[in-house]
Amino acid sequence: MRHCPSEPVFYAGFGCRKGCPADTLEQLLRTTLATHNLPASQLRGIASIDLKADEPGLRTLAMRLSISLVLYPAAHLQAFEALLSHRSPVAFEHSGCWGVAESAALALAHQAHGASHLLVTRQVFGQATLALAHGR
Repeated sequence: MRHCPSEPVFYAGFGCRKGCPADTLEQLLRTTLATHNLPASQLRGIASIDLKADEPGLRTLAMRLSISLVLYPAAHLQAFEALLSHRSPVAFEHSGCWGVAESAALALAHQAHGASHLLVTRQVFGQATLALAHGR
């Protein structure tokens, strides 16, 4: 679904270690939104890499927020490498993607709008990373 370009919506991409609790993911999200003065009501979806399909923390967070969780294969996320603010060799070794959080946020914003840009670059808290993207 495409949104009106004037609507200030955004999308979150998450990377996390196995077993990362939903509370950690939610705290990272809420802190990032507050730091950047972004309303949670404008968050339209969260995304990650398909390797995280069985992560209960991500699924629980999506349910708490009543938004969709979209998972992408590494090959799809690689298309966004040129837009990343940071390229992690460790992430690439484990996932086949240079940056899960930023790539996933960009992929979801692109899917909704046909184009995407990072709104908030990679943020780290505990076992999780988060990035926010919007379509333009």
